[in-house]
Amino acid sequence: MTRVYALLAVAFVAALVGGAWFLTRGGNGGDKFAQCRSSQIAGGTDTIGGAFELINSRGETVTDKDVITEPSIVYFGYTFCPDVCPMDAARNADAVDLLAERGISVTPVFISIDPDRDTPEAVGDFAANLHEKMIGLTGSLEQVRAASKAYKTYFKKNEGDEDYYLVDHSTFSYLVLPEEGFVEFFRRDETAEQMAGKAACFIEKI
Repeated sequence: MTRVYALLAVAFVAALVGGAWFLTRGGNGGDKFAQCRSSQIAGGTDTIGGAFELINSRGETVTDKDVITEPSIVYFGYTFCPDVCPMDAARNADAVDLLAERGISVTPVFISIDPDRDTPEAVGDFAANLHEKMIGLTGSLEQVRAASKAYKTYFKKNEGDEDYYLVDHSTFSYLVLPEEGFVEFFRRDETAEQMAGKAACFIEKI
């Protein structure tokens, strides 16, 4: 009888260990970031992000490999945006500073969706005024559309004056890691503190 109890005890412990493994590893498909994720991506995170080719503030053509050299927070907007873009980009810059206080280096990236007005110099000045590390990018309409499509963002130029017009656009910010690619997005109602906390969770698991 003692032997039977011993075997049952071993089986019980094995079941507990197996269940724990399933919850922490098997249950999330081996996703090492599972505990950090707060959102579900239709089709998975692999469907967002990827290669792009744009122009930096010095007029040089750069790719995602040149830009995403460390954890980065990517945002699509435009420099003539009256309120949303500067507020979102400033919040992203604040999140970068909060992460720096934790010893975590992150680069904020601003990609223009208004290539007609946002010259390399204009997007460079906009980025530099918000954060010393912020990278400002623009490009041809085709290049911008390709980058926007990769990140599944939306933008549409409004009709009106050719010099003074607004651009409708989505307002998500994206956490992108050099080796992992896109891992999470942030809504514009999230604070810099919330962004920093979520980003740190992902980055500390690299």
